[in-house]
Amino acid sequence: MRLPTAGRDCGMKKMDEHIPILEIKNLEVNRGGAILLQVSSLSIQEGEIFSLIGPNGAGKTTLLQTLSHLLKPFQGEIFFKGNRVETNHSVLGYRRRLAMVFQEPLLFDTTVLNNVASGLKIRGMKRDEIRGRAMEELKRFGIGHLNGRSANTLSGGEAQRTSLARAFALRPEILLLDEPFSSLDPPTRDSLMEDLEHILQQTRTTTIFATHDRLEALRLSDRIAVMNEGRILQIGPPEEVANHPVNELVASFMGVEAILTGKVIKKKDGTFVASVEGQEIEAVGDVLLGETVVLCIRPENVTLSMRSSQEGTSARNVFPGKILKVISLGLYQKVQLDCGFPLVAYVTNHSLEELALAEGKDARAAFKATAVMVIRKGES
Repeated sequence: MRLPTAGRDCGMKKMDEHIPILEIKNLEVNRGGAILLQVSSLSIQEGEIFSLIGPNGAGKTTLLQTLSHLLKPFQGEIFFKGNRVETNHSVLGYRRRLAMVFQEPLLFDTTVLNNVASGLKIRGMKRDEIRGRAMEELKRFGIGHLNGRSANTLSGGEAQRTSLARAFALRPEILLLDEPFSSLDPPTRDSLMEDLEHILQQTRTTTIFATHDRLEALRLSDRIAVMNEGRILQIGPPEEVANHPVNELVASFMGVEAILTGKVIKKKDGTFVASVEGQEIEAVGDVLLGETVVLCIRPENVTLSMRSSQEGTSARNVFPGKILKVISLGLYQKVQLDCGFPLVAYVTNHSLEELALAEGKDARAAFKATAVMVIRKGES
């Protein structure tokens, strides 16, 4: 995790460095009798990049808007550096320490420079200081040359860079990002994400980042929270959430293509064998005989070869299969197989051609026991 930033004078009492910069307790948002958000506890450390991921409607935006006090009323408590945010005065002081960037840039009909300077003017900063700081942020985001351009003439990427520059010009202690890359084309998104990643490393700004793209979250985050239906299902470092999902929904959202339910029929030396649709799959784990387990297999951990190949493999799990479908994903191919159970593999374009893999053909699929993620469901 990134090192915490040095504390700023924010008009509140000095807190111990281990106190989270942001903490929520028993947060709940109800509308029309429906619960939109229900989070019992969550804490964010200073300097942390914390991502909220989940499908559309999971509650990511609702949580961001509640944390920023844009969405009211709500139940529960929000603490900033150990101080409860509750009175109108403290809410205003708290909101002045935040900046939020939305999915669609919200720019005024004026120049790029004036847009970036707008928040500084509201806060009463001196004119010469405003221009200096605004230009500093424009240059940081690579759009200093656009300072005199009308915001109405900007491309999507330029407009979002302007929005981010405006947010950073405020020197926020917490930056809230609500899917800021989702409306951009891939090259523009990749370029802006690379620049933002570098800037966050420089500034150590505490960031809460909502996205439905797990690759964005995996790239930028210190920790990830997976959300669904207004609740947090799992929180942890990216590697932990990706490799040790707590349930099938988290596994699916983190890129697992094969999610199989089986029953443990053998145990030996830290490994076990589960019966899945009449096939035996070996995995690593401490389970009980007769226990129902969910086995999660990532497509990048499955290797394919010609079914007639005599080439050896160290993988414990080797199955003949029939190719059901081949889907091009640009730089690589997604191969769906029937091995007595559904399985998916990723192969390079070169491997697809070299192995002559095609729909309707036979292939041999292999994966190691250590590559199988296990979710325990209990005895059946």
